[in-house]
Amino acid sequence: MSRIGKQQLNIPSGVEVTFDAHAVRVKGPKGEITRDLRDDITFKNENNIISSTPRRNDKFSRALWGTYMSHVKNMINGVTTPFEKKLLVEGVGFRWEVKGTDLQLSLGFSHPVVMAIPKGLTVTTEKSALTISGIDKEMVGLFANRVRQMKKPEPYKGKGIRYSDEVIRRKQGKKSA
Repeated sequence: MSRIGKQQLNIPSGVEVTFDAHAVRVKGPKGEITRDLRDDITFKNENNIISSTPRRNDKFSRALWGTYMSHVKNMINGVTTPFEKKLLVEGVGFRWEVKGTDLQLSLGFSHPVVMAIPKGLTVTTEKSALTISGIDKEMVGLFANRVRQMKKPEPYKGKGIRYSDEVIRRKQGKKSA
């Protein structure tokens, strides 16, 4: 049995959760999120408390039970307080800037790398820090990972793009005789 699926979620004031046949919609002060779900799990919303049960007792339904409850919990948390990821860039000449709906990266390539910022995310840049925030946890994490993939941090000098809480294990370079 799923420990996460058995838990009940409290809906904070100002948040509205509705379950359709194959989707869940969460509307709150920061925005609205809709996610398509399979019909293997039944949801109940009674007195601002969400509970769920699997329709069948097979392995696949039990696996989705906790996953879907986590998705609903993240959606509720996202519409009340947006999710945020911070990235840092290290290296000589490495920088980034937001131009309209694009993020322009200068990472030592012969050309600047331009990435389109997905709709629903806000990206702010400082000197060497980039902050990505939005109400959808999955979208924030995916875009932060796509930015990081452009220039992963290397272990010798630590140059590249890394998360703010990430620790890069340094390697010793060549030894001189």
